Amino acid sequence: MTKTAADNNQSEQSEQSEQKVVKLVSHARTISETDIVNFVNLVGLHEPLFIDMSYIEKHMEASHQERFAPAPMIISIGMGLVATYVSKAISELIQGEDIGAGGGLVGLEAKVKAAVHPGDTIRVELEARIGGRTSRNYTIIELLHVVKNQHDVTVSEFTEKAIFMPPEAG
Repeated sequence: MTKTAADNNQSEQSEQSEQKVVKLVSHARTISETDIVNFVNLVGLHEPLFIDMSYIEKHMEASHQERFAPAPMIISIGMGLVATYVSKAISELIQGEDIGAGGGLVGLEAKVKAAVHPGDTIRVELEARIGGRTSRNYTIIELLHVVKNQHDVTVSEFTEKAIFMPPEAG
């Protein structure tokens, strides 16, 4: 693991914690046109890109002239594919660490790298690591999700950042 300037500013205990990475791979899920239509309607993404196939054919490049999944859908499904494994991964990651109770999601950074179309099958390769501690002794856990399709092409990468309370907070 390559150290950054921020890594070098952490205490020795934090540096050892940041070295620990818990990895897992989810099961796979095939995306259907119904999944896309339901998601678009559920969240109200009534943009021509997601509801008007003639608009897509006229205004999009050739590689995007079929229905495709909105990026927030792929992120949501990516989170769901690892949902049953995440608490175990975090428990393994923080074992032996002086960390309090979980406080929730505090950040999400995402990159979209390729389109997902009906019939594509995706899975998630997850890496959990301790991302550092705040000045008030809160701990940040980073969950890197690499979403890949059936051709092993990365379609999205996103990092969830969750905060954990100081140990003295319970």
